[in-house]
Amino acid sequence: MDLHRVAARLDVEDADLSRSRFNDANLSQTIFARVTLAGARISDANMSGCRVYNATLSGAVFENVDLSGVVLKDCRLTGVMIDGVPLEAMMAAYRQATGG
Repeated sequence: MDLHRVAARLDVEDADLSRSRFNDANLSQTIFARVTLAGARISDANMSGCRVYNATLSGAVFENVDLSGVVLKDCRLTGVMIDGVPLEAMMAAYRQATGG
């Protein structure tokens, strides 16, 4: 099914849209609840102000992403790597440097 230049609210429930493609689409204020995005690719997206909660991002890769002002709250960060450096090592070095 192809939808071109559609300007309407769309409610989708219990649907299999796997392998779909959204290109040049405005999904502002859209709610994604109980969805599976495993293996999805998100590129050239403006997600500023986006809220992500109760989500599993294990194994996700963020590449060339602006994370300015991002707040991580009550997140499991085991195994997180930043530019090839384990976050745990960074935090240990920070605590040692600051006496914390």
